[in-house]
This record gives sequence, structure tokens and C-alpha cells, in this order.
Amino acid sequence: MDDKKLLSKILGEGRTTRREFMVGATAMGLSIAAASNMWTEARASEPKRGGHMKAGLNDSNTTDSLDPASFNATGMICISRAFRDSLVEVGQDNSAAPGLAESWESSADAKTWRFKLRKGVTFSSGKSLTTEDVINSINVHRGDDSKSGAKGVFAGISDVTADGNDVVVVSLTEANASFPFLMTDYHMNVVPTKDGKADVISTDGTGCYLLKEFNPGVRATFEKNPNAWQGSDFGYVDSCEITTILDDTARQTALSTQSVDIINRPALKTVGLLNRLPHVNVIAVKSNLAFTHPMRMDVKPFDNNDLRQALKHALPRQEFVDKILFGYGSVGNDQPLGPAFASYDGELKTEYDLDKAKSLLKKAGMEGIKIDMHSAETAYGGALDAAQLFAEHFAKIGVNLNVIREAKDGYWNNIWNNKPFCSCYWGARPVEDMILSIAYLSDAPWNDTVIKMDQVDQLVKAARGELDDAKRNAMYKDVQMLIARNGGTLVPAFGQDVAATNKKVGIGPNIGGGWEMDGGHFIKRWWLNA
Repeated sequence: MDDKKLLSKILGEGRTTRREFMVGATAMGLSIAAASNMWTEARASEPKRGGHMKAGLNDSNTTDSLDPASFNATGMICISRAFRDSLVEVGQDNSAAPGLAESWESSADAKTWRFKLRKGVTFSSGKSLTTEDVINSINVHRGDDSKSGAKGVFAGISDVTADGNDVVVVSLTEANASFPFLMTDYHMNVVPTKDGKADVISTDGTGCYLLKEFNPGVRATFEKNPNAWQGSDFGYVDSCEITTILDDTARQTALSTQSVDIINRPALKTVGLLNRLPHVNVIAVKSNLAFTHPMRMDVKPFDNNDLRQALKHALPRQEFVDKILFGYGSVGNDQPLGPAFASYDGELKTEYDLDKAKSLLKKAGMEGIKIDMHSAETAYGGALDAAQLFAEHFAKIGVNLNVIREAKDGYWNNIWNNKPFCSCYWGARPVEDMILSIAYLSDAPWNDTVIKMDQVDQLVKAARGELDDAKRNAMYKDVQMLIARNGGTLVPAFGQDVAATNKKVGIGPNIGGGWEMDGGHFIKRWWLNA
């Protein structure tokens, strides 16, 4: 380890005074000015305690529920992660980090996983966490009767049992080398047991904060949980409130006027102006965030692949990145896996080719067709502008795209996964299997294109148990090609998770991916500087 890295490590561990550090740093050859700057920067990144944090978030609905099986919006993800926990978390370094499980291990064939629970964990009511609570919480997302959005994620589980008082054993039908990451899914809240079942709407959680008020799609408030098992490691503010602000302008105004400390999804067309304010910090995190536009393949005219491919070849992908994302992203080629994945197929291309698009449209016998597309800014920032961009270019091949502007509230329940063609986004997941199992397997509950391809199903399931990285990545590349060439979603680009904060908000050196707002954990991971 070189001297500078050693000094950084010492600072990070917080085991020295300023005087001691300055003496040691200058002895290693650093100038007094350099050592002083190093100390100042390190102290500025140390979490401070206290204060009331206010956030204004997009992507919440008045129909939201505390039932984790129903979660489909960022608001509920952030709310639940403040007062509940999961067995495993995605850490700020994007690794699988201990949550309610302090450790885990697998059998040699990766078909049996043992999760050892932390001792001394209690719910806010004082009830001790038990293996029964964990087992019942997992089973919410399993079985034929489950309506959970994570049903596809946990479809490979054959049984969940207890081994003693502190070990939960999960048995799989197929090997899955990445299974701990599946336990990080935002649906996987551990809730208390009531009358032998998971109490999915309980406000009794094990998290850093107590849920004090919950008005769906409007407001949620939190107070520090004095008995949280995390102790001093997380949960720095005394209290927090999340207000739903669906309008981009209103949300940015709230940050500009310091009515809130944090917002998600600032309008990218004006984010440059926002960033000029002296008290504002814009954050952009590399992500596998996908901007998707699902066409239901079980509904005419989208049951015709020639039509689907015609629309794909008429998509102005670079123009989407430039005009809709304003550079906060990269071109996508209709594959489900983004560039942050090791398995991402960067050689897969869907060229903008109007002649080819016209030829495919003629082959489909659909020249001059009129298509409805449903959209709202809830889908993603700039979705309506993107829909108009699509309409402009689809017209060049003889397709009349009618853009229907939908209400923001209730969009995910009423429009997405219901209408034949709409705007959508898929937040990043830490491993490939999560997004593929949720959205692209034939029996996935959130299969919003209704794609049913035996070859895709077989490859996804085989990749789960493949322990050789190169072989598994090759399988995922085949899946990307099959979905891009046969599937029903237009994926013009992958984006970055963009948020903005008051500069008094402290974050630390890393921001976790897997979902926006530090994986949804911002309430317990971020702090307020004086």
C-alpha cells in the first residue's frame, strides 16, 4: 500500500487526531497544505448527526400501499427502506451487504442457501425478530396465489425452513450463484408475523426509523428509532419527511427555495440551470436504468414482429440521448441489460434505417397504420417529449403515432402493463437474473410485453446456475440478442440515476446503485451538515 492510500485508510477509520495525522503525513513527505486539505476533505465526508431532512420525490401514487408485494414506485421503495429491512442489502460499493442476515453460505451446488440472522434484533413494537417472520415474509412472494411483483424473482425457491432459532434455509429448484442479491429486491421487506401470516401492512419495522405518518402519494414522516439494531452505523438525522411532488418544475422550485433538501429526477432539460445555484449539488450515478416502451405482443398490431422491428429501426437513438437525456445516458439497442453489467453486449446494434423500416412495415402489410402510445412524465422525465420524438420519426416510415397524455397519479396501476403500448422505465438491478426473471420470463408477473420464448426461458434458468462467469455472460448475451430481435420493447437508451440536493446534505464517497436514491436507502445513509 502506498503512503497516500495508507493515509486515506487511516482517515477513513477515524483513528487519529488532526495533530497526529499532520505529523504522520508530513513525515511521509506530504506538504502541510496537502495534508491539511486531505484532513479537511475527510472530515467533511464524515457523517454528522441530528437535524430534520426533507425530500421531494417523484414517482408515488395515492393508491400506494405498505404491502411490499405491491411496490412499483420509487416513493414506496424509499419509505419502506427507512422503517423496514431485508435480509441482504446492496451496499454503497454495489456488493451484497449484510442486512438482517449477518452472514450467509451456500452448498457446493448453489442450490441451498443458509442465512444466519442477527441476534438481538427487535421490531419497533419490541417484538423480537424470528425465523418465522423471515419465512413468512419470503413466502408472500411465492406460490400460485401470490400477486407480488417479485414472484418471478423467487420462482426458483422450492422451500424455506428454519434450522434452529437463528438460521433460515432456502432451498432452490435450480442452482443460483447470485441468490443473495435476489434477497435485496425492494419487495423483500421483512415484516412481523400476525396470526401465522406476514403482516404486510404493518408499520412495525426493524429499520433505522419509525414510520409516524403515511398518506399514500402525498406524505410520509419518520423519526429515529432509538432501538434500531444498526446503532450508530446508519440513520444520522433525527427525523425525515418525504413529500410527493410529481411536477418537475415544482420539485425543482422546492429545492431552489430550500423548501426541501433533496429531490429525485430533476428535469434534465433544465438541470444545468439548477446546478448553477450556489447551494445545489447535482448527482449522477452510473446505472443500468433502462428507458423502455413496451408493446404487448398478445395484442394487435404488436403481435407482428415485422411491425415491431420496423419501429425499432425508426428509433432515433442518439437523438434520444442528446435531446431527452441531455447526455446523461448512452444508446440502447433494445436489449434488457445495461452497460454496467459485465454481460452487456456492446456489439449488438439496431441501426436507424428508415428504408429497412419501411420494407419491414410493407412486409407486415401495415403501411399507413395508426398506433396509440400512452405516456406521462411519471414514466420518466422527458417521456412525453420522447413520445413526440418517436411520432416525428415514425411518420417518416408512414406510421401515425397518436400520443395519449395520461394522468401522473395511478400511471403504474392503470396504464403500464395494461395498455398495449406505453412509456416505461426499469430501474437498475444488481444482477442480470433479477431484471430477466421479473420482466422477460414467460410466466413473470411483470412481463409487460407478454414475451413468451422457450429459448429465453431456458437460457435465463441455465445462466442462474452457471458458476463460470464467461459461460454465464455468453448466455446473457444470447438472451439480449433474442429479446432485441424478437421482443416487444423499444429500448433507445440507458440512463444515469440523477438527483439533486442542497449542499448541506452529506453523502459520502460512494452512492449505491441497484435503484435510484442510493438504492432507496438515502434516508438512513445520508446526513445533514451544519
